[in-house]
Amino acid sequence: MSRKMNFVMISPHFPANFETFAVRLHEAGFNTLGIADTPYHELSEGLRNNLTEYYKVDDMEDYDQVYRAVAYFAHKYGRIDRIESHNEYWLELDAKLRTDFNVFGYKNEDMLSIKTKRQMKEIFRDHGLKVAAGDVFHSDDEARKLAKKLKFPVIIKPNSGVGASDTYKIKSKEELEDFFGYKTEGVEYIMEEFIDGDIVTFDGLTDHEGNIVFYSSLEYSEAVLDTVEKDGDMFYYVPREISDELVKLGKVCVEAFNVKERFFHFEFFRVKKTKELMALEVNCRPPGGLTIDMWNYSNDFDVFREYANIVRDNLFEAEILRPYNVVYISRKANQNYVNSLDAVWEHFGDKIISIQSVPGVFAKIMGENGILARTQTMEEMRELVKFAQAKN
Repeated sequence: MSRKMNFVMISPHFPANFETFAVRLHEAGFNTLGIADTPYHELSEGLRNNLTEYYKVDDMEDYDQVYRAVAYFAHKYGRIDRIESHNEYWLELDAKLRTDFNVFGYKNEDMLSIKTKRQMKEIFRDHGLKVAAGDVFHSDDEARKLAKKLKFPVIIKPNSGVGASDTYKIKSKEELEDFFGYKTEGVEYIMEEFIDGDIVTFDGLTDHEGNIVFYSSLEYSEAVLDTVEKDGDMFYYVPREISDELVKLGKVCVEAFNVKERFFHFEFFRVKKTKELMALEVNCRPPGGLTIDMWNYSNDFDVFREYANIVRDNLFEAEILRPYNVVYISRKANQNYVNSLDAVWEHFGDKIISIQSVPGVFAKIMGENGILARTQTMEEMRELVKFAQAKN
């Protein structure tokens, strides 16, 4: 009988919809070995039932504790085959553990290129992709010179960071001087020219050799930065149709960043004037929010099961036909909507997948309520969004 594979899951309970990874890996015959700082009894029953063993540490930021947890698992179950969190926040922790336990996947030396935006730019350029002009700065004076060169407005964000947190659109000299007063100490920032464009993504999963076995895309009603600034509604969707140009550039990125047996989420600008695509950044993990579930609804398949099969047998069996567009529609608590959530159900019942409340930490962007729906045409999708977000 072949040996059971040992899969160490870092923080397997977060986000909640990623718990299904433990379920499918467990069903596929893996030893699912969880490490986190949450008390065992606080984990959901579904997760507890699908973890072979759980090791609670006091502090996930204390590397020695997490190292000891993995060493304990290795001693008890034998060689560790995989270490994965699927989470941007733990990318470096995952890599450090993989390096120390000699486990397949990104190691310490791979982190610079997939964590820092400046390095990403260089790799994009080396592979013939266009990028926004910009550079890191290490003093207020360097920032002033850079802003003069790039011309306002500019975007300033952490060189290593995730999402729209600590990201600013600076429109004038005065705003730049203000920024110096509130910027986070000890953070290395990068400044870029402002690109008037829409963000579109190329997302998916690769097999053990780095072949893309599944790809998808996301389009947004507006930039996340604008949603936060205006505290307004947003929607984003997985489209049925994906442009050939996006697929072509996405494939270049998968190869350039050596994405093997991993999910990926690459962001591009579609420039409004020219419609050309410019590479923005690389995330070597699944897209956030409910996107991974949206893939399942758009294709009627189970990406969590397919991932387990890839890790175990390097096999992807689902047929990808993309029968639906899947949309996430946010509803904010402070808005005066014309139609209640019940009315949305009533009008579009056959197209609604679910209506859920969103945890506070995500509500600023995702709304206090989220409507998940799928349609066969873009017209139906637009009609649904319009009805759900109409205001008095």
